[in-house]
Amino acid sequence: MDRLIYTAMTAMNAAMDRQRVTANNLANASTPGFRQEIFAVTPATLKDGSLEARAQARGNVRGADMKAARVVPTGNPLDVALEGNALIAFQSPDRQGEIYSRRGDLRVAASGVLENGEGLAVLGEGGTPITVPPGFSISLAADGTILASDPAAPNAAAEAIDRIRLVNPEGSPLAKGIDSFLKVPGGGVLPPDPTARLKPGALEMSNVETADTLVQMIEAQRAFEQRAKIIATAGTLDEASAGLMALR
Repeated sequence: MDRLIYTAMTAMNAAMDRQRVTANNLANASTPGFRQEIFAVTPATLKDGSLEARAQARGNVRGADMKAARVVPTGNPLDVALEGNALIAFQSPDRQGEIYSRRGDLRVAASGVLENGEGLAVLGEGGTPITVPPGFSISLAADGTILASDPAAPNAAAEAIDRIRLVNPEGSPLAKGIDSFLKVPGGGVLPPDPTARLKPGALEMSNVETADTLVQMIEAQRAFEQRAKIIATAGTLDEASAGLMALR
């Protein structure tokens, strides 16, 4: 009986985790550059020398759907949409490494650091955050070069101060964890892509399909309810067995 209960219980946990991932995807359906998280469940069989009849379900985010999403013009010169499968390198929130995204709603923070709408600092070619000189206005070239102009010298040519670190994930391991950030497992970094190009004045949207995600949410809820019924049935069977034993 305990095998039935524990198997159903782990399946309930997996169904709840699936609902959380699906809800997160749905919540980011309008987030620029968001990549839908992929959830998968794997069986974990208890190996203790006896018959392997007790398999437990373990579910987790296994990666992200990297298919392209639609690109919309915004007219904002600091918005960028990436071409191909290139990614922008950002500094991780704990400043301990690089994370990657296609979110290109860039802006200059009060500190002068170039960041995206999530507040992640954009890394330059040297692997450090890009800082814009105070008072300067910037524009972006298709290869990621950042051109800064001094309003006090309108006749002076714009100066290249850095270049956005654009990387290529092709052939490299790339994982997406529960923090929703794309990163190389083990703390590695992706190689730069000198051929990568971006399109200023446009944004790539999320690749989450709202209708499909709602269906996934309903399926996850039904899976949870089915496991709950199994546990309830196990309880009924246990009570019936106890009743039979009492007759002896």
